[in-house]
Amino acid sequence: QVQLVESGGGLVQAGGSLRLSCAASGRTFSSKTMGWFRQAPGKEREFVAAVTWSGTNYADSVKGRFTISRDNAKNTMYLQMNSLEPEDTAVYYCAAKMGGVRTAESVYPYWGQGTQVTVSS
Repeated sequence: QVQLVESGGGLVQAGGSLRLSCAASGRTFSSKTMGWFRQAPGKEREFVAAVTWSGTNYADSVKGRFTISRDNAKNTMYLQMNSLEPEDTAVYYCAAKMGGVRTAESVYPYWGQGTQVTVSS
């Protein structure tokens, strides 16, 4: 069983930055693909970024602004978000799965509770 806990959300002005963290339990963190998803009000949850042992993958909407990383020694994943826009306002979720990077949320069996990010204009 894997438990995921997000932190770092908050309110920020457009153009600002936030760093989200996802702390994971379990001994097999380093072997898992870790991902960030987000859900804006009235919209479906969407893929943001993922990181695995071989690299990273980003949604087009965040490329060049967001950076995903992981510290396997700390069982923690991060999402550095720069140049934030009001359209980035959403609840951000971290997720984990075995195997390679996938962007479909349905293949991620483990989820955190989410952290709210609000970007004011």
